[in-house]
Order: sequence, then C-alpha cells, then structure tokens
Amino acid sequence: MGATTAPKIRAEIQSAPSSITDSELARQYGITTATIRRWRYRDDVHDRPHTRHNLLATLTTEQEEVLIAAREFLRLGLDDLLVVAREFLNARLSRSGLHRMLKRRDVPTLAELARQVRRRG
Repeated sequence: MGATTAPKIRAEIQSAPSSITDSELARQYGITTATIRRWRYRDDVHDRPHTRHNLLATLTTEQEEVLIAAREFLRLGLDDLLVVAREFLNARLSRSGLHRMLKRRDVPTLAELARQVRRRG
C-alpha cells in the first residue's frame, strides 16, 4: 500500500485550476496520477470507510442470544464458540462474523468475565 496524502494536500489538489493536468499535479506532489484522480473530483478530503456497508448477518437474534449465553456460562473462547455455533446453529458463520456480533452486543471477553467472577468473590 502506498503513502497516504494529508487532508491539506487533498484540498490543494481539489482547488488546483483545471488548466493543470493530473500528471503535472502528480509530479508536483510526488504521488501517482491515480491518487490525483481519486481526490481531485471528490467533495471532501476525508477517507471513506473500508468496511462493507451490507455486513452479512448470518445469525438470528435468537441464535445470538444462545451464543452469548454459551459464552458467559461455558466460558468458551472465540474459536470454541465458533465450533459450537457452526455445529448447532449456522454452518456458514465466519469467525469474523461471530467476533463482530460479540463486539456489537458488548459481550465481555473471557478476561473480563474472569475479573467479574474474582470481584464477586
């Protein structure tokens, strides 16, 4: 992956007169013409997210509840929980999909669960 351009440079690229070619701007800033084209015609200078906009939700709410309960009751790590989920709930579930669900639902990590148990006594 190449170097990124700073928002200040991006703004300068966007405000450059149309009489200056993409190639000239690329030489001036020491970047590729593809980078010039990327930023020259955008309305803003901010990076766009790289996360999918349509995350594939392969678990129902009920299945999520079962997995959360299994995590908290059985103290299963992510990989073990994935085995259980694939065997009994959804064979197509990905490890990253399971991890995203746990994060989204604010499920404590195993270390956090252990600390909670120690605090209770």
